[in-house]
Amino acid sequence: MKILLFYHSLISDWNHSNAHFLRGLSTELISRGHEVKIYEPHDGWSFNNWIKERGIGEIKNFNDNYPYLHTNFYTTLDDFYDELKNADLVIVHEWNKPELVKLLGYLKKYHDYKLLFHDTHHRSSTSPKEMDKFNLSDYDGALVSGENIKSHYLENGWVKNVWTWHEAADIKVFHPYNTHKLKGDLVWIGDWENNMRAKELIEFVIEPTRKLGLKTTLYGVLYTNEALQLFKEAGIEYGGYLPSYQIPEVYSNYRFTVHVPRRTYAQDLTGIPTIRPFEALACGIPLISSPWQAAESLFRTGEDFIVVKNGDEMTETMKQLLNEREKSNSMIRKGLETIRNHHTCSHRVDELMNIYSVIPAKENKKYRNLKLVH
Repeated sequence: MKILLFYHSLISDWNHSNAHFLRGLSTELISRGHEVKIYEPHDGWSFNNWIKERGIGEIKNFNDNYPYLHTNFYTTLDDFYDELKNADLVIVHEWNKPELVKLLGYLKKYHDYKLLFHDTHHRSSTSPKEMDKFNLSDYDGALVSGENIKSHYLENGWVKNVWTWHEAADIKVFHPYNTHKLKGDLVWIGDWENNMRAKELIEFVIEPTRKLGLKTTLYGVLYTNEALQLFKEAGIEYGGYLPSYQIPEVYSNYRFTVHVPRRTYAQDLTGIPTIRPFEALACGIPLISSPWQAAESLFRTGEDFIVVKNGDEMTETMKQLLNEREKSNSMIRKGLETIRNHHTCSHRVDELMNIYSVIPAKENKKYRNLKLVH
């Protein structure tokens, strides 16, 4: 098939953790022989911040780590219009501008491609008025990252069909590394994101580090000076931005990691994991989560990872993992088993192909010449 994917960014993962799944999805589709074209805006905020912080040389690092992936920057409709003519499937990620989303729906009237909207975010719950800006009336359906989000789509009537399509691990990149000497105890990877989990980070990362005297490192972007000062006072090392392809090697240097979901996911979108648990389990590092309900049964709570109720339980669980190596090894084995059996990008492409097959084909229409308006 010829598949067009419209992402906010393929090559930048600066405050853009969805890049992991989008890259893995693209790689898997290409490996199966599909013709895949990927597009992103020339002025995307993630890409611009990424280049500003890392420099233009970071593009080569991306190419070295993802040799089969290539992005196409667009500025106008002319940059991708001809590719739509023979496309079989077009997927538009929800971080794109509403104008592009609407345009691709409008152009579907003149072509035969099947068109899907891909939502991996929480705006359907937290900012439904923002979702109202997207015109999905001409879309065949939406792929959403959890049952809770699916219910918001159906209740608001944003699109005619909705399929739950969870994120998953790209195990070609995210897998265990053999490390002979550890560099520390706890590593946490995540962005600050407007103070959305400041209290939780203090309770579940900073205080356990203080009490146990852990050697802890934190990676991410958008941290305020005040936040960085808190980490410094607790003896936590701040590593700044971390390219996602370096995460597996970093995880291999620590005894365990923690999942601290934003309050939206902990309170409103229960059951929907972000990409972080998939990454950790795929890399074979024991994972402890702050309060979160795994309501969609993607993982085996207590076996693949441990959920704690409060900071005291977090501290005690960390102490247990430090002292009981067999407990850690068991979590590693079971977490890897769950990922490899259920949650790889290969599994998600299988699901995507099934979804594609049930979308009715449109009657073939002769191509109409359109006047392009920019």
